[in-house]
Amino acid sequence: MKRSSRVRIGATATAAALSLALITGCGGESKDNGSDSSSGDKDSSSTTAAKALSAAELGKLIIAKGDLDGFDVQSADTGGKFAESKDKVKVVDAKCAPLAYVLTGFAPGADESAYVNRMATEKSTEPTPTGTSDEDLDATMDNLQDILDSTMSIVSLSSYDGEGAQETLKSVSDAVSGCASGFSVSAPGEDTQKFTKVVAEKASGTGDESIAFAVSGPVEGDMTTVHGEVVRHGSTVAAYYSLSLAAMAGEKVTYDIPAELIKAQAAKLK
Repeated sequence: MKRSSRVRIGATATAAALSLALITGCGGESKDNGSDSSSGDKDSSSTTAAKALSAAELGKLIIAKGDLDGFDVQSADTGGKFAESKDKVKVVDAKCAPLAYVLTGFAPGADESAYVNRMATEKSTEPTPTGTSDEDLDATMDNLQDILDSTMSIVSLSSYDGEGAQETLKSVSDAVSGCASGFSVSAPGEDTQKFTKVVAEKASGTGDESIAFAVSGPVEGDMTTVHGEVVRHGSTVAAYYSLSLAAMAGEKVTYDIPAELIKAQAAKLK
């Protein structure tokens, strides 16, 4: 591999990681109103009396290290923060806010009692060399390419009292159909992120109901598509947001939210 190619790949991976920091929300435990614990009821007729889970309870249910082979799970703070809090996320068209919240790592609903989130990244399979020979540099660049080809995902769990979870899914569904031409999202001190297209996609079918979508917009002059899905498990809502670093670097790739990630999280919510 030529040295110029090494520099290009390394710079591309770095740029993609920086782009991720611009559109990743705040990680860790978040808003908690001290709600009592109650398991979600799959019978929609009984969800009026549903009680939201606390942040501590959600923290025990969200995916963690060891739950998913081939993935590294850690705090979503690793990717940076687009906004310090959900109320700092500003969307020009209010009906598109649920999608913006998913893409910034926050709970998609308007009245969640608590939420937590994590970042899940496909593990690199290449060893990291420590030397400075041409062979070691080639191996390092291969490792960077492996990272570039990986998918990074944000998983969040939020919980709601009464029919809040159902209302949240409806708001996401309405946003997917009503924001087809895109939307813009901003936060204090950050550049405005413009998305130009929203399309519905086939959902995983997990949980009580699920909605999937793809959002496209320009990044560094290239059109990039990211994928999201929101799933209701009783009074708890799981939101997934995935992006390909290669796609953000301008490469033409086909990818989706890793099915094994959704399956692993759904298993913990049963």
